[in-house]
Amino acid sequence: MKILLAGASGAIGQALIPLLIEQQHEVVGAFRNPAHADRVKSLGATPLILDALNAQAVSKAFAEIKPQAVINQLTAIPPRIDLRHFDRDFALTNQLRTEGTRNLTTAAANAGVEKFIAQSFAGWPYAPKGITLKTEEDALDPAPPPQLKPTLDALETLEHTVLRESKFTGIILRYGPLYGPHTSIALGGNGVPEGTTIEDIRNHKISLIGQGTGVWSFLHIHDAATATVAALTQAQRGIYNIVDDDPALVSDWLPYLAECIGAKPPMHVPNAIARIVVGEHGIALMNDIRGVSNEKAKRELNWTPKWTSWRQGFREALS
Repeated sequence: MKILLAGASGAIGQALIPLLIEQQHEVVGAFRNPAHADRVKSLGATPLILDALNAQAVSKAFAEIKPQAVINQLTAIPPRIDLRHFDRDFALTNQLRTEGTRNLTTAAANAGVEKFIAQSFAGWPYAPKGITLKTEEDALDPAPPPQLKPTLDALETLEHTVLRESKFTGIILRYGPLYGPHTSIALGGNGVPEGTTIEDIRNHKISLIGQGTGVWSFLHIHDAATATVAALTQAQRGIYNIVDDDPALVSDWLPYLAECIGAKPPMHVPNAIARIVVGEHGIALMNDIRGVSNEKAKRELNWTPKWTSWRQGFREALS
């Protein structure tokens, strides 16, 4: 199958390309930064410098390449996210998820693409009430904190744009928070932090807010890639949660992560102080969000995460 992979030089893209090549797919890897060309080529894809926000350039590329499938992994998340300015740090990613996705889907429909897979997110976008483990049928948050609303709006726009197009099979993969190579939770050579989350925990810049009752469903970057490969052949039109099997309380995973890297346990910060220093969204992320069920993906995609629990995964990613 001829596949156009948008966001090929990102964390998931780098894990995904070798798996697609191994399955005998022909991959054109699109990215915006020319400096990433050698990286994408070395993984086995044909590099394509492409600005997804340029509708004319996207249309021209699709007409020339004529891909059978598109995988949209476009993001522009900065290396270090300032939680106090979450909306600012995700502004460009939100533009890629709205305008960029619109350009890609329009070009895909015109070029006769058969399948279109797009990255979304599982976890805090779900309504923070009701059942502990959210399924694809559960509602997203109708009233998120102001700092999170632009990002949630962008995710909803992306999903609606992909799913409502009748000319191809639209598939949404809601990945959980990622860890592993090229993510914010990873170590490079000689134990040097590859990700800023590790660096911030070592420097005591991440605290446990409130009681830490929020539930996170993590995902190793390799498992994100294997689920995406499975979706190419197994998925029907619709939404799939892609997470591990072990939903984690913040009060469990954050101290455990600190222990894995030999750092002191995180400080506790009361909600009242966090509301002033970070904002209401910081309290929500650490105390209110629900875990996510992966049963649909396991059943319909015939997919099982290799790292079924973040406990094992964190240890291995940080060893």
